[in-house]
Amino acid sequence: MEKWQIGVFTSVDAGLGVDLDVANELEIPTIQIHAPHSENRTQSTADEILERLGKYGITVTAVFGGFDGESYADIPTVVKTVGLVPLQTRATRLAEMKEISDFAKMIGCGVIALHLGFVPHDTDDPGYSEIIGITQELCRYAAANEQALHLETGQETAESLIQFISDTGCDNLFVNFDPANMILYGAGNPIEALKLIGNKVHSVHCKDAKWANHPGQEWGQETRLGDGDVGMRAYLQTLKEIGYTGPLTIEREIPQEPARQKQEIGHAVMLLNKLKADLL
Repeated sequence: MEKWQIGVFTSVDAGLGVDLDVANELEIPTIQIHAPHSENRTQSTADEILERLGKYGITVTAVFGGFDGESYADIPTVVKTVGLVPLQTRATRLAEMKEISDFAKMIGCGVIALHLGFVPHDTDDPGYSEIIGITQELCRYAAANEQALHLETGQETAESLIQFISDTGCDNLFVNFDPANMILYGAGNPIEALKLIGNKVHSVHCKDAKWANHPGQEWGQETRLGDGDVGMRAYLQTLKEIGYTGPLTIEREIPQEPARQKQEIGHAVMLLNKLKADLL
């Protein structure tokens, strides 16, 4: 695969990410795709997706899991509702991630990914070892399907994420690095975090954001790529320094404004292609 191929986050029915047709219209060669709703994780849906991807010449690089009941309304709500951490939904969501792994296998994708949620910061907390165990179980299931599991950044610092991956002992556990999420959650400087995580970064999002007035207590603000505080040239330069050669997957989650979403993704494609030309 060509170094730093442009990608975009897509969906077929989940309302997150752009439709495959938009990726095709913008001539984007790779996608990450949000897993379809449970009733559509079927061979027939997989075949339909594969037919469209074949016609468009698009490659899927990751299948993302997401769950009913998750809310990103504010940081406390994320703590309570997102990922595999909330105890009341943990077992059903783990089962769902295994279904998503099976669906990813149907479409020939070797990567599943998700927001794990807010893992306890104290490694002596009983909840920490529980999440280690859940992650190990999912990694084993993914490995049986010849897949890696990528954890998206955001809820934890780079140091905590490195410690967590090490503590799982799983050799198919990596990072989907989203620099904007580091800013949105107030989890640390994204460029410094990227340097620390280094070769554990196996997929990335290209997304931008501005810092909140009180980072970690309130949300930052997502922006058009290049208009935020990430510093996209520094971001790509650091990706080059750590040896990352995979896709640059644009994520711009404003599905309520599809025309603006498409326009801003088109802008992101142009910006990334210009930076690629300068840096590669």
